[in-house]
Amino acid sequence: MDYSKFISKLSSRRKPSCISELRRALDNCSPSLVWLASGMPNPEKFPFREMTVTLEGGKKLTLSKETLSAGLQYGPSHGYLPFRNQLKRMVEQWHAPPRWAESDLIVTVGNQDGISKALDMLLDPEDFIVVPDPCYSDFLCMLSSLAPQIVAVSVDDQGMRPDILQSALEKAISSGSTGIPKALYLVPNSCNPTGTNMGEERRQEIYAIAQQYDLIILEDDPYCFLQFNDKYLPSFLSMDVDGRVLRFDSFSKVVSSGLRIGFVTGPPPLLQGITLHMQASCICPPMLSQVLIHELLTSWGDEGFKKHISDICQFYKEQRDAMIQALKTHLTGICEWIVPEGGIFVWLKVLHLSDTSAMLLERGAKGDIVLVPGREFMVDSTKPSPYMRAAYSCVTPEEMMKGMENLAKLIQKEIELQSTHT
Repeated sequence: MDYSKFISKLSSRRKPSCISELRRALDNCSPSLVWLASGMPNPEKFPFREMTVTLEGGKKLTLSKETLSAGLQYGPSHGYLPFRNQLKRMVEQWHAPPRWAESDLIVTVGNQDGISKALDMLLDPEDFIVVPDPCYSDFLCMLSSLAPQIVAVSVDDQGMRPDILQSALEKAISSGSTGIPKALYLVPNSCNPTGTNMGEERRQEIYAIAQQYDLIILEDDPYCFLQFNDKYLPSFLSMDVDGRVLRFDSFSKVVSSGLRIGFVTGPPPLLQGITLHMQASCICPPMLSQVLIHELLTSWGDEGFKKHISDICQFYKEQRDAMIQALKTHLTGICEWIVPEGGIFVWLKVLHLSDTSAMLLERGAKGDIVLVPGREFMVDSTKPSPYMRAAYSCVTPEEMMKGMENLAKLIQKEIELQSTHT
């Protein structure tokens, strides 16, 4: 593929950091190399001498002096080499990308950092980007400053609808706009906010449309391991015969959100744009976080990681079941919902309200319940939305039951309030 047309004018003007580029030499340097190139502080003057963390189950994980020093120092903009090699092996094992020999992987400061930098690299003002509607609210926030033309595609219980995607792209291209259709964003597994999973046939249809219109697919998949039916659907990366997928993964949901580690897999010409942005902003992803996760994954091995994933999926499945029970108890006949097959969200539609924004933002906390109004996830946030998103990850079953009872009371009051104003 010719990637030059996808690079934004802003990104094309970025220059590599000489110091960061020189630091690549440290990936495979000889023991006799004398490094005088960068302003790295002397690790002997760091106040930390050892680190031991206790894992679930009581096992101790100790970082050696050398490993700790690496974690406390500046590192490569594209990521800590042992960690990147470990992730590459895992990606090849999980996805078997058809163009793996022509792909690469970089580490980012969490999943969202990688997506934000990818948008910066791809989009000029007025360029077209395709998004599902509803869409992850923070993704819409990222787009707001870039001023693209957003092609909003309606969803059903399997996510983005291919028929509407096809017609929307035809309309965008025939509009005579100077913008270029460049990218398609989606969350294929346990989509935020709807909780839906995209079926395998649907994924193939959407990939074929991306080929037809020459779009880069931004595959945002932070919930890929939080699936409750033990069936992992093929990723877009696994079917990418062209080199048009940028895949974004995260350790936030399965290891720790505070460590701020994500990674992006895809074609090197596109990853280079993200890396240059890293060099000019955060210099490198957090090294100590990378070292810690690397050591953890090494300690676990493949079977230990699978067991950890199995344990957290079971936990979140039980959380999901408790939330659905609370919904059935208090919101039957008041709301509709789709039972999510993974992730941490349930998407609710209030049956007798046209919009939930004022109710939740102005009166929700006073009624002892806080959810995100559906309007925040809509491409056109000026239109009313009867939807709302509830997260069940961090509340107890007892709190869920009480919360849904409070929500039912809040909705009933809102219906009465709105009826008095009509």
